[in-house]
Amino acid sequence: MKKQRRTIGAVVEIPLDDGTHCYGIVLEDASVGVFKVKTNENLEIPDILNKEVLFIVAVYNEAITSGRWKKVGKVQLDGRFEVLPLKFIQDSHDATSIDIYNPNTGEITPSTKEECMGLECAAVWAAEHVESRIIDYFNNKENVWVKQLALK
Repeated sequence: MKKQRRTIGAVVEIPLDDGTHCYGIVLEDASVGVFKVKTNENLEIPDILNKEVLFIVAVYNEAITSGRWKKVGKVQLDGRFEVLPLKFIQDSHDATSIDIYNPNTGEITPSTKEECMGLECAAVWAAEHVESRIIDYFNNKENVWVKQLALK
């Protein structure tokens, strides 16, 4: 695999274990937006960008810099990606201690479980865990990593 830099706005091809692939877009704050597409075909950038975003999570740089997720293009980020979604932080020893993390400002504020429903956990994902999550989504199967990071 050819080494490459992590570049904001890069569109990456995410290979999946079943021989298909998905696409993502590199965002600020170590985040990657994963598009709701799983295919054997090489899609054109405009077709990729027209897909719904499945989820946005922080991903270790190595997924991109190692060449595992190959860059297939670069775009100017559109409005969907200007503001990253809020995330929750839950104390592993006290499930009632919950904060909201704003990746746009770095601000952490006390919160309630209700306010955090539907938010992603503030975590950095390994490439293989993101790939597993994508496969499980398209197979309509619960993902072990999503379950592990779920709000308690």
